[in-house]
Amino acid sequence: MFALGIEEIGSYIPHGRISNYSRKEKFGITDQFIEEKIGVQEVSIKEATEETSDLCVRAYQNLRIKIDLSPDDIEVVIVVTQNPDFNIPHVSAMLHGSLGFKSSCACFDISLGCSGYVYALSIIQSFMHANGLKKGLLFTADPYSKIIDKEDKNTSLLFGDGAAVTLISDKPLYTTGKFTFGTMGKDYDDLICRNKKLHMNGRSVFNFTAKVLPDDIHKVLKINGTEISKIDKFVFHQGSKFIVDTLTKRIGLPPEKVVFNAKSFGNTVSSSIPIILEKEIHEKQNRLMVISGFGVGLSWSSAVIKRA
Repeated sequence: MFALGIEEIGSYIPHGRISNYSRKEKFGITDQFIEEKIGVQEVSIKEATEETSDLCVRAYQNLRIKIDLSPDDIEVVIVVTQNPDFNIPHVSAMLHGSLGFKSSCACFDISLGCSGYVYALSIIQSFMHANGLKKGLLFTADPYSKIIDKEDKNTSLLFGDGAAVTLISDKPLYTTGKFTFGTMGKDYDDLICRNKKLHMNGRSVFNFTAKVLPDDIHKVLKINGTEISKIDKFVFHQGSKFIVDTLTKRIGLPPEKVVFNAKSFGNTVSSSIPIILEKEIHEKQNRLMVISGFGVGLSWSSAVIKRA
């Protein structure tokens, strides 16, 4: 069986921005809250005419700049989103049509949020292994500006729009080890879209993350036969700077090994991890990394990825 893994990543972050500093008086917040608590100085906002599939197309165009890739080579397309263009059809089918993939290309969507990228990495590789496929595309795009209440301090200061696409192939730059997964479904309504508006119990989501993730990180290290000292980078979902900093302290990680990069565009949901990996996979010193997504559901998933 041929090895599969991450060959390259492309991304797209819309140019539109809303500054959180401009909203200090409205929400009664300080510079310290912006810079140290949420860590998001401005959030990215898509154009009103841009849809979820459009963000994916832009990410794909960015990928094509980096790597020679023919649409005829693609055998499976998966899109992770909970905010599609339409309820029906699936976004991956729309991408199939607009990007000109062959008729034998499998296409389906996955309804997951912040943990979606890590879950979907396992899913797409398993699907490709089972069916003898050698090239697939994993898209993530969840433009929360569609469902954000601009008057809601808990969400409008935090979430930004963005998309990413990961090329999974038999010529990997990184391969994945074993994954961990989990769900606390009884608390699903701590982060929920009701009447087309997002509602988040920030305190509960933070408590969930701070309680569950440290044990999960130790678990994923153990099942992959490694330890903190051997990991070059820890790439957590960019829930907020406070969440990432809390995990760093509770797990006992060297701060220089933990990435936070959301200050200029915000929490991009399922795209936050691949947007970081887009750069980190090309850093030669990164031989072994941990990725971990957590949030909507409430769900989580972690994995170890290794330079091939």
